[in-house]
Amino acid sequence: MPTPLSRIPARALVTALLVAAFVAQAVAALRPHVPLLLAATVVSLAVEGVLYRWHRGMLSVFAKSHADITVRHVLRDLLLVVALLRLGEQHRETLYTPLVAGLLAFYALHCAIQAVSVLVRRTRTLPVVTRNIDASALRLSPAPPVLLRRPGDRLLVFGLPATAGLLTTAATDDPRCAALGIALSLGLALLGLYDLLVRLLPSRRPAGEREALAWLDAWLAEYRPTAGLYFSGGASSAYQANMWLEPLAQLEGRPLIVLRERFMVQKIAPTDVPILCLPKVSTLMRLEESSLQVLIHPSNSGKTSQVLRIPTLKHTFVNHGESDKLSSCNPYAKAYDEVWVAGPAARERYALAEVGVEDKDVVEIGRPQLDAVRPCEGPSDRARGGAADGHRTTVLYAPTWEGWDGNPGNTSVVEAGENLVRALLAEPGVRLLYKPHPLTGSVDPRAGAADLRIRELIRAANRERAAEQPRENGELAQLTRELDRLTTTTDRAGADQVERMLLQAVPEPGRAQAVAAATAAWEEAYWASLPEGEHQVVTAARPTLYACFNVADLLISDVSSVISDFLASGKPYAVANTSGLAEDVFRKAFPTVRAATVLTPDAGGVPELLDTVRHPERDELVQARAELKRHLLGPDEPTSQVRFNDAVQALCSAARQHRVRMAERLAAEFPAEIPDQRRSVTPQQPARPA
Repeated sequence: MPTPLSRIPARALVTALLVAAFVAQAVAALRPHVPLLLAATVVSLAVEGVLYRWHRGMLSVFAKSHADITVRHVLRDLLLVVALLRLGEQHRETLYTPLVAGLLAFYALHCAIQAVSVLVRRTRTLPVVTRNIDASALRLSPAPPVLLRRPGDRLLVFGLPATAGLLTTAATDDPRCAALGIALSLGLALLGLYDLLVRLLPSRRPAGEREALAWLDAWLAEYRPTAGLYFSGGASSAYQANMWLEPLAQLEGRPLIVLRERFMVQKIAPTDVPILCLPKVSTLMRLEESSLQVLIHPSNSGKTSQVLRIPTLKHTFVNHGESDKLSSCNPYAKAYDEVWVAGPAARERYALAEVGVEDKDVVEIGRPQLDAVRPCEGPSDRARGGAADGHRTTVLYAPTWEGWDGNPGNTSVVEAGENLVRALLAEPGVRLLYKPHPLTGSVDPRAGAADLRIRELIRAANRERAAEQPRENGELAQLTRELDRLTTTTDRAGADQVERMLLQAVPEPGRAQAVAAATAAWEEAYWASLPEGEHQVVTAARPTLYACFNVADLLISDVSSVISDFLASGKPYAVANTSGLAEDVFRKAFPTVRAATVLTPDAGGVPELLDTVRHPERDELVQARAELKRHLLGPDEPTSQVRFNDAVQALCSAARQHRVRMAERLAAEFPAEIPDQRRSVTPQQPARPA
């Protein structure tokens, strides 16, 4: 049975159409056949537009096959020229020679533009990328038009007049049409080349590497940072740094964010804290001569070892969440001067793991981020259901991802997710919020497939429920625009790093407070705007996980930092046991499960769990949750932010004392006439730390 057209992959269909168009154009050029030539050329150009608009991923496939846009465009125009030469008398060769020469000149200009574009891009690739910093001294300027930076887009647009002119000449036998089209293409190419050449003038290009590094040293000397957040990772890992932005901003002193990947500058959430991206190790080492004393590490990465080489800094590992998983007591943690944890449970976890982290280096600071989590107001609130609509029980299902080790107990999505969701959707008094981990499916395709099936179950349930839509008053849209205005610097899609540095300079005073107020107002309007009882799949940046905590009456999750953080609310939670362990062994192996209801993969026990949520007097785990909260997160007083700040100040003091001791030792061991090698090197070649 033949495969229906609707089931043919779109990419295969596009490829087949493009190949067929070129074959038809070649046949039409050789015969020659003008109507077929017109049709084939138009189809070919249309398919090119589809490729660049909806299937850009295929462009690299064509390029690897040596059939990139330049080859395709040259072939298209060449076939048009062949068709013109075969139409009519022999004297046409002499007639069309100037047109062919003009066409060749256009392609030569195209190559020249690409070469100059590469030079411009290199001059605009600075050794440091900034945000929330006034870097105008580096002669920052707007980026060249995207059309001049993308050869495929440029050739399509600039070459279109020439192709259209040749095609019109084939149809009308009037060479003036081809001459006009080629002239227009040449004119566009010359204008583009001029625009790029002007940007290479000394007065128009940004500062060079030596000048930029001198500026960096001067800025560090003027700002005098004290403590910083160091982060390196992939595009999907930015959340690990973002959760520490607000606690960092509230520290005493002058905080700083140090990044290593250029793309990460735009992944960091809105903050007023200055951001420095130092891609090269040699540039990173300039922090040694700055006033920076402490770097806070929310994650381990391959580039962490590079910054640990700086002897003047103290380093602490804070992780991006705590759980009973082995990743929460990684042996790499012993590389840091201190390890900061939430409460006594993590201290015990490191002691039991025996990974080389000494107890004296563990500092309990709580979880400063959890100030945003509102505690449960009491049994009366839960008895009403506690949901934002006041009528239904809101259940948050927030499973973690599958992890790197293939342990089936890491995530419940594969073995239990669909069962849990079906059981919850079967309850008429439940509103489900499904918030999967951002990395779900990145390692195990089964997790990604299960995630998609869960989303479809929720969509189907919403279609059956057909909840009444609230009246739209435009408040949410207005608040969204206001929040976007406060958190987005530019809407120009073609901006490059240099242009963003220019636009994302020192933030306006009070912006952080305005963002916090706008976020709170947006969250309130968002929950109020949802249809009563409608289930939600939450994957966007807003609302945040903690915002979901605040409207949920119950959490169902896996062994992860999510349940540790949810304990700050005091509300009931359940953990899906997909580890294959018996329940008593599971509870003993994972202390964070101590105050949880344990659910089996078949979702057995969900009705009883919901009953305890709706009737707090039947909840036998209230006291256990309170005790576990203190064990995992530490005491309520002093607040986590205060303890975090005190830990930073103490480690900064230790760093300053270390610098004094090292200076005294060097002064005592070396004669005054022998310079300190680290301080005698040129700024462009920082010395390797001892």
